[in-house]
Amino acid sequence: MRRQFFILSFIFLLLGGCLPQKTSPSPLIEPVLPTPAAVRFRVLAYVTEDTIPELIAYEKLTHINYAFLLPRADGTFRDVTNPWKLKKIIEMAHQRDVSVLVSVGGWGLHNEFEAIAVDPALRAVFVQNLADYAEKYQLDGIDIDWEYPVAGLSDANYLALMRELRAALPAGILLTTAVPAYGDNAEGIPAEAFEVLDFANLMVYDMAHEAHATLEMAEQALEYWAGRGLAREKMVLGVPFYSRPGEVPYRKLVASDPAAAQVDRFEFAGAMQYYNGIPTMQAKTHLALERASGIMFWALSQDATDEYSLLSAIHQVVTSQP
Repeated sequence: MRRQFFILSFIFLLLGGCLPQKTSPSPLIEPVLPTPAAVRFRVLAYVTEDTIPELIAYEKLTHINYAFLLPRADGTFRDVTNPWKLKKIIEMAHQRDVSVLVSVGGWGLHNEFEAIAVDPALRAVFVQNLADYAEKYQLDGIDIDWEYPVAGLSDANYLALMRELRAALPAGILLTTAVPAYGDNAEGIPAEAFEVLDFANLMVYDMAHEAHATLEMAEQALEYWAGRGLAREKMVLGVPFYSRPGEVPYRKLVASDPAAAQVDRFEFAGAMQYYNGIPTMQAKTHLALERASGIMFWALSQDATDEYSLLSAIHQVVTSQP
């Protein structure tokens, strides 16, 4: 009898498993997007070959962009002048949890980017070369500095290049870009590229020979890119460590007179120079904390290394946040 009971129970269990089950509709799962609070505030320095690795204040940075890899029209590129210096910076930065990217391009390389991006075969060569370079040097990312794609002419090619580069880079390797503050040059960056970018560096400088990087320009740039659909957590506000029109490094201005650290215009070598002193740099850092995800600057070697340091002024604001 017990055996028959178990046999019948097994049959009912088997049949029950075959009956259609009443289920509730699956809820629509929304993608979980990062929020500004979840993003570590970025302090990003562009460094060049004249930077001494041992003198970098790594503890005040989160990211370093090493400039530049110079692309050729055939999809190859000229290596950085001192590869040993890049290796040393990567080694020292990684010991301090600072990410290092290589920046590709820069001013004057528009024609090379155009030639590469318009040709699928050359794009493939370029993308593979960069992926190999990132692996060779154990880089944390690639920064594309194409100045500038042209709206209606090369913006679609820029998008194809960025998408293919994103697909070729391993997960966890950053893909970033440098973009104009606003205006006609900025229109060549298609909004569709935002989805494959980890963040964009807004170059809010060189806007005019006089007062080339005011606080108002920074506000306008953030408004422009937010209006284009670039998320706050992907906006990094760019600031200069040099003057216009003379391109005098900030360190030279304060070396000539420490009072230059507290103002945004100063006469140097007989000409008025416009730049960002400590008060404006701190105001811009507050602005970036409120409306962006970081602050970047060109370039580290132009900063003072004493109590007048702009990086130190930025760091003071960032670390004072609750």
